[in-house]
Amino acid sequence: MQLSRRVGFFQGLKYQGRSTMIHWMLHRITGLSILLFVGLHVLAGFFMQQTGSEFATAINRIYESSIFQIFITFAVLFHALNGLRIALLDLWPKFQNPVDEHRALWLQWAIFLPLFAMTVLFLVKRALGGA
Repeated sequence: MQLSRRVGFFQGLKYQGRSTMIHWMLHRITGLSILLFVGLHVLAGFFMQQTGSEFATAINRIYESSIFQIFITFAVLFHALNGLRIALLDLWPKFQNPVDEHRALWLQWAIFLPLFAMTVLFLVKRALGGA
């Protein structure tokens, strides 16, 4: 009996994994957002240097907004810590059982949340004018 690989679009979007699947999706989303940020940053720098255009100034205004800085901080911290977790699990394959993977996920969040909260606190403090 052969497996059918025909899955409809909406059926494919239906969540069927566990927390590791959510981390996999977030890792891809944050990686793409970092790539988009770096690409736009290079493009804005090019246009600012070559033409001094309003396009580059508009992109720089977006970069300077607090919401964008909080989002890119989330993306970079999550992507880095999740990549480190994946690398460590790849280096020690005996930890790739479900129990140890979930412990690694909890450890990742235990490191991520205080770092992210502290960074957001500094960003908000600076945005409100308190050096």
